[in-house]
Amino acid sequence: MVSRLVFRPCVPFPSTRVNLSRASQAQFPKLARTVIGSPEQKGRTAIVTGSGRGIGKAIALRLAHDGFDLCLNDIPANKSIVDEVVDEVQSTYSRKAIPYLADVSKLDQVEGMVEESTKQLGPLNVMVANAGIAQVKALLDLSEEDLRRMFEVNVFGIYNCYRAAAKKMIVQGMGGKLLGCASIAAFKPFPMLSHYSASKGAVRSLTQGMAIEMAKHKITVNAYAPGIVGTAMWDLVDEKLGEISGAKKGETIKKYTSELIALGRTSVPEDVSSLVSFMCGPDSNYMTGQTVVVDGGIVFT
Repeated sequence: MVSRLVFRPCVPFPSTRVNLSRASQAQFPKLARTVIGSPEQKGRTAIVTGSGRGIGKAIALRLAHDGFDLCLNDIPANKSIVDEVVDEVQSTYSRKAIPYLADVSKLDQVEGMVEESTKQLGPLNVMVANAGIAQVKALLDLSEEDLRRMFEVNVFGIYNCYRAAAKKMIVQGMGGKLLGCASIAAFKPFPMLSHYSASKGAVRSLTQGMAIEMAKHKITVNAYAPGIVGTAMWDLVDEKLGEISGAKKGETIKKYTSELIALGRTSVPEDVSSLVSFMCGPDSNYMTGQTVVVDGGIVFT
């Protein structure tokens, strides 16, 4: 006699998520300022590197909106803009926030940042290793220093953040989440950005390996892979590619947008921060070792 499988309707758990009004959704990417952060995230802490502007700033503000207390990092040259983000987190979202100036390519500075964050904010729950650099240059024109610096920031910087945060999380014994910034270039290398593409491919592999090793500690490790985003970094890429091709400023991004992006628009930082919000929250607890693309339809994985 063959037993029959009975499928029952799925009953969802009571939701504690923030629900934005239709009016607020229509205004996206600007989040409604009056919405209170998710109760399940309150009292949790996160470090966000490279948070003075662009994607890093958008991530910081979104996590503050979600209820996180934050340690916000950037290099000393960006002190004033990091301080502005700290002020916005405190005044708009009423969350604790501290600035920490450090070069993520230096392990001792990253370790100091983790220690200061836990000292002032409490146990570390999430590390968002967002800081990175780009450079437009042909492979045969690269100097050793060009290649070395690209990997120091984009690979060693991610590793240093993963390592320092993971060691702290293991001691805390509560698990945690590590997130790194990859790129669509980890899946689809771009000419004149080959060493950048190689560094982001390394981030993808590092994230997978780290996920395997950290699983026994209940620490998940994932990466997010933005596409063409309207930030200062992509402004620089557009300018340098234009110098090579003869295109005017802004034309290269327009060309890439029309020819490569299925959804037909350049990404904004909030497109990325929305994904990171999910990856930092409890709904991603069963996800590890993944590099998730958010590019409007350039790369299909």
